[in-house]
Amino acid sequence: MAPPSPQDASQKKRNFWVMVALALLAAAILLHYSTRDATQVRVGTAEMGELTSTVATNGVVQPTHNFAAFSPMAGTVKAVYVHEGQKVTKGQLLISLEDSAARTQVAAALAAVRGAQAQLEALRRGGTRHEQITMTSDIDKAKAARTQQAANLATLEKLQQQGAASTSEVDAARRALAADDAGLQALGQQQTQGYAPIDLQHATANLDNAQAAYSSALDTLQKENVRAPFAGTVYSVSTRTSDFVPGGFQLLQVADLKQIQVHAYFDEPEIGKLAVGQTVTIVWAALPNRVWHGHVIHTPSTIITYGTRNVGEALVSVDDADETLLPNTNVTITVVLKDLTNVLLIPREALRIDDRGDFVYGVDNGHLKRIPVAISALNLTKVQIVSGLHAGDVVALSAVDGSTLHNGQAVRRAE
Repeated sequence: MAPPSPQDASQKKRNFWVMVALALLAAAILLHYSTRDATQVRVGTAEMGELTSTVATNGVVQPTHNFAAFSPMAGTVKAVYVHEGQKVTKGQLLISLEDSAARTQVAAALAAVRGAQAQLEALRRGGTRHEQITMTSDIDKAKAARTQQAANLATLEKLQQQGAASTSEVDAARRALAADDAGLQALGQQQTQGYAPIDLQHATANLDNAQAAYSSALDTLQKENVRAPFAGTVYSVSTRTSDFVPGGFQLLQVADLKQIQVHAYFDEPEIGKLAVGQTVTIVWAALPNRVWHGHVIHTPSTIITYGTRNVGEALVSVDDADETLLPNTNVTITVVLKDLTNVLLIPREALRIDDRGDFVYGVDNGHLKRIPVAISALNLTKVQIVSGLHAGDVVALSAVDGSTLHNGQAVRRAE
């Protein structure tokens, strides 16, 4: 048999490639018709990575060491020695008030103390000096009368023995002597125990009250000159020299701005995620390029109404306070709930929830497949998968046309 000519070999090669082209065309046509009704979906992939779960809220800065000075009584401001923002040392004079009225009160209270002391001392000694002299004189007179009465009785008893005095006269003399003895005993008791115990109790109570009033008057006088109880910064001054202020008026406030904390308000559903020691970042809108750091030192213990919200109040330390954050400023805090590494993650958009629990739609041979999953931590963009998926699994996010996805649905990846 003769070998094929070069023309025949070339023809067969052309025929082969024509058949291949026709097969590819047929496959493309078949693919087109088989997928023209499939929904385009955006997809994501389960992969290992890092997840930081946070919750953000608002809070108010408060100093840990704060001093507020109030006017102890109505009066005039004599002098204001400081201004807002000024640093002060412990014991430094801050404000002086007119103290003439307070000094008058101190003098009157001291006089009352001395009077109460004298009254109590007199009771303990059996009366005043005049009363003691009078009592001594009365006792001496009573003793003399008793001596005379005893002599009379002795004389009558001798006369009775001689028959010169009657029994009735002797008995009368004896009764008179007994009366003198009783009177002298009463005077002696009055001299040594001139007042009942209740009188001493009243006098003691009067002295205690007078001393308390004196201490209060001294305290008021001391508060007329306001001094810094610790080193800090004056951040509020509410009065000026020569102003008249009512009693109880707040004059100024001083705080140690290196020791501050934040009262943070968390919505009720977030409270259970908080724990003591969680790290916190703090941002103040007035200085948007600054970030402070701290940690949770007290979790909410009750729910309160804060504006239109039901919140729990947590306490957050500011670990790197540098005297920049001011008291009563509103800040935004972000609490790091969990900081995980090398965990399985999917886009949060892929997670779905129904009455049967958490699940995702996996993409299997062009169709959606419901896959139940167990989740743990999450944030705004990612979800940690504990079970149900493996690294590399493809999950559906959403339909390009916004339609609702369902199990078994034919899909194709969006380009």
